[in-house]
Formats: sequence, structure tokens, C-alpha cells
Amino acid sequence: MSVKAIMCDIDGTLLCSKGYVTPITVEAIKKAREKGILFGLSTGRDVNSIQTLLKDWHIDGLVDIIVGTGGGEIYDYKLDTYKEQYPLDGQLIQNIVEHYQDMKVNFAIPENGILYAPKDDELIQMLSKADHVPYKVVNYDEYLTKPKPKLIIVCQEDYMDQVIARSQTFHNDQFKSSSLKTASVLYEYMDPRVTKTAGLIEALKLHDIDIKDIVTFGDADNDYDMTLNAGVGVVMANGSEKTKSVADYITDDNDHDGIGHYIEKFILDK
Repeated sequence: MSVKAIMCDIDGTLLCSKGYVTPITVEAIKKAREKGILFGLSTGRDVNSIQTLLKDWHIDGLVDIIVGTGGGEIYDYKLDTYKEQYPLDGQLIQNIVEHYQDMKVNFAIPENGILYAPKDDELIQMLSKADHVPYKVVNYDEYLTKPKPKLIIVCQEDYMDQVIARSQTFHNDQFKSSSLKTASVLYEYMDPRVTKTAGLIEALKLHDIDIKDIVTFGDADNDYDMTLNAGVGVVMANGSEKTKSVADYITDDNDHDGIGHYIEKFILDK
């Protein structure tokens, strides 16, 4: 296989636990790009907030493509092209919020590099701090008059099972949605057509690259579909069992240069 692009999830994958890309992996990415291989990010984070953090992550100037919001947004640096697809209807988001209203959770909607929440508490503060993205408290009745990219439910880790159990009783006759756990404290709702695979296909089309000609790196359940569909799907040692089950290769964890080592051994040495 001739690798034409490398696409990486961010949290738990590309970033070490201190919140940046380590020198060995940065060096491997640079060498891959020198060989004409595109490097990109495929993540649940929104495009705007990613762009403001590339310098902090030590990869400023190294990213060619961003597939953001779990596949709902695409930005191409080479072509300076932006596209978004399949947002969630505001009324549907309201219904989801009501469905969890009595639970110990908060909500966040990532838009234009800000997390919009209906209330201020330690949960939204935790998410804002962890993702290095500012948050703003707004009235959801007024804020949700237009479609939004997705809805994030934030909870404590030991409360996640209850959130998942509640999700199984949500139904809306008018609008379709899909939902899944994306981190130990995050559960997300989006349009069923939004997947990392769909976003990757759309982004790669701009360069006439087939998804079978790329290597992806991921860790969580929301990386399952791109791991399954990529030419080579690589999962971190710290990844979820579900996503590991479809991996072509399991590399070192995100604190031991799993991406850098894989690129050096299997992409640069070829």
C-alpha cells in the first residue's frame, strides 16, 4: 500500500497526556510530509478551536486537512476550503436536553471555538479546561433557534453508565439522531450521517485520494468506523476494546510516541 495521507484523532491519540505532540512524533510527521504524504486531524473537536491550538500542540504549519466535529466539518489548508454538513435541528437538541434534565449532567455545543452551555458548573469547567476551549453560558431557548453541529453531554466518569442507560429510552419521531460515548466523561448526539468516515471521504475527495490509501490513528469508540474503513486502521494501546477489535495494528500508547514509532517503522522505512 502506498500511503497518501495520515489522519489522526487528537485526544488520547496524537496528544500526550500533558496536552501536546511529543518531539519524536512531530519529527515523524515532518518527514512523512516531506515525502508528499498529507497529514490531517480527524476529531470530535470543532475546526475553529483546533486552529487556535495548533501552536500549543507543537504542530502549527504541519496540518493539511482537518475533519472536525466528528465528520460534520472539513477544513483544507492546501485549498483554503471549508465545508460543514448535517447539523442537528435545534428543536431536537431541546428534546434531548429535556430527556436528561433530571440527571447530574451538563450540556455543551461546540461552535466557533466556544463551548455553549445552559448552566455554569464544575462539569462544563472541567471540559473547558481539559480541551483548552472557552465556554459561555447561554439561554438554550434562544440559542437553539438554528441548527447546531452536535450536542455533548458532560458527566462524571462514574455516572456514565446511567447516561448510557437513559440514552436507550430517547426517541424523536420527527428527527433522527445517533449517539455514543466519546470519552470517559462525554456522551454525544449528532446526525446519523455524521461519521469520521463520511468526513474523511469528503475531505480526501478534494485530493483524489481513496480512503483505502490512508492510515488512521485513533483510540475511542468514535474512531471505530474510520479504523474499520481506512486502508490501515491503527489504534493506540490505550484505546477502547471496541475500536481495538477492528484495528489492523495496535501501536504504543499516546505517552510513548505510538504514532511516531508507527510512521518511522511502517511508512518512512518503505
